Amino acid sequence: MRSISRRTVLAATAGSVAAPTVSTGTAAAADAATATSAGRQAASGPNPVLRTDLLTRVTPRNNWLVTAVAIQYAHRIDLRGGTVPPTAFQVRATVGGQTAARTVTRVYSNASAEVDDRSHPGRPGDRLIIELDPNDSNARASGTDPLPLDRAYSVRQVADVRTPEGEPVLKVGPFAHRNDDVITPVVDDFAARSFTDSAGFELDFRLYQPAGFTRDPQTRRRYPLVITLHGGGEVADNNMTQLTSNRIAVTFARPERQRRNPAFVLSPQIPLPRPMDGPDGTDWTDPKVQGALIELIDTFVREHSRTVDTDRLYLVGLSSGGRGIYSLLAKRPEAFAAALPTAGWGDAAVMDRITHIPIWADHSVDDPVVPYREGRFGNPGTWTLMNALESAGERVSRGEWANDLPKAEFEARSRALLRQARATRSHVLFTSYTAGTTPVNPHLSWAQTYENDVVIDWLFAQSR
Repeated sequence: MRSISRRTVLAATAGSVAAPTVSTGTAAAADAATATSAGRQAASGPNPVLRTDLLTRVTPRNNWLVTAVAIQYAHRIDLRGGTVPPTAFQVRATVGGQTAARTVTRVYSNASAEVDDRSHPGRPGDRLIIELDPNDSNARASGTDPLPLDRAYSVRQVADVRTPEGEPVLKVGPFAHRNDDVITPVVDDFAARSFTDSAGFELDFRLYQPAGFTRDPQTRRRYPLVITLHGGGEVADNNMTQLTSNRIAVTFARPERQRRNPAFVLSPQIPLPRPMDGPDGTDWTDPKVQGALIELIDTFVREHSRTVDTDRLYLVGLSSGGRGIYSLLAKRPEAFAAALPTAGWGDAAVMDRITHIPIWADHSVDDPVVPYREGRFGNPGTWTLMNALESAGERVSRGEWANDLPKAEFEARSRALLRQARATRSHVLFTSYTAGTTPVNPHLSWAQTYENDVVIDWLFAQSR
C-alpha cells in the first residue's frame, strides 16, 4: 500500500471540512474543469519520468534480444493524433564493457509496458515505447549466460515532443535515464524451481502453469503437460537460457497458444559441470540426468494428479534434446502421447519399441552438427531413424521443402503432409529441409518448427 504523509492527511481532512455543499451539476462541471486542467498540465507542463524498463523478446532465429525501452511518466501522454520522430530519443547500450548506440525505429505512447506490433501502434497512456532495431549488433540479451542488463541502457530525449498543433507534450530535459528493470514477456511467467532426485542429483527447471489452474488450483479440469528438452548449448547453471536461447518452451506459454491449448510447460536445465557419461556422449542420455528427469516428470504428475492429463504428456526437444526424446521414448514407451524431435539422433535398434507413438520429426538435409543421415557419436540421424521405424512396420509420411519459406506457405506444406499422413493412416511424419535454406546455420532447423501452428495443433490433438 502506498504510504501517505501526515501533511497529505491533514490537507485532505481540512478540505473535507471546508468543502461547501454543491449540486450534482455543479460538481460535474467542476470535475470536468479539473480534468481539462489536468489534461493541459500533462500536455504542456512537467511530466517527470517514474521508471525505465527494457523490453526483451525471445525470437525464433536470433534468440534473446532487447527490442524496446518503455519509459513510464507521471502523467498520461496524449499525442492527439501526432507521432514521435525516432530522432527525438537517443539510446545507448553498455554490454560486455563496450558502449554503443542502438538504432531507434519507432516511438509511440502506450497504456502498458509492451510493444505494439500493429502498423500504426500506440494509444494514449503513461508509457512511451521506444522500439529498437533487432538487427543491431549489440541487441543480444545473452551469450552463454544472460548479459548483465540492469542499468546497462541509457535513454536521452534530444528534441521536444509536440502535438500536431505544436503544443509541447514532452520537453527536453537535462538528464538521461537508465533502465530500472528488464521485462521479458512470457519468460517472466515461468516460475524458477529445482528438483533433487532420490540419488541426490539436482535439476533446475522452469514451470509455466495455465491461468485456469492458477485462478483455481482445486479445479477439476485436467491439462496437458509439455516437457521441453533444450540443446547442448543451453547446459548451464542459470535456469534461464533453456527458455531464451531457442524459442521452444516460450512457444507453448504464449498467450495466444494458451488460449487455444492451455497446458503446463515443464522446462528443465542440465547443470554444470557438464555430465557426459551417456552412451553416446550426450547429456539427456547421461544416466544421472535421465534418471533425475524421469523422476521429476513422475513426481510432477503425481503432485498434480488432479490437474495433469496423463494421457496427454508431450515431449519436445531440439538437437541433443531430440536425442533425449528418442532415448526417453524407448525407456518409457507407454508414458507419452506424442513427440516433436528436431535435428536429433538416436539408437536405430530401439525404434521398434516406439512405433505406436505419434512423432513429427524434422531435420535439415545439410546439418553439419548432427548430420541428417549419420547422426552423432556413432548413432544415426533422423533420416536413418525414420527408415528404422519403417523397417519395424510403421508407415512414415515424408515431405521436403525450403526452411525459409514464408509462414503461410510453410504451413501450407505442413498441412499437405498431414493430409497425406491421415490418408495413409500414418502417425509418424518427417519433414526434411532442403540444403541451403535453413537461416543462420543449417543446424538450426527448428527456426520455424515452433512457429508452425499446423505442427503444434497436431501435437495437442494427440492422446494415448
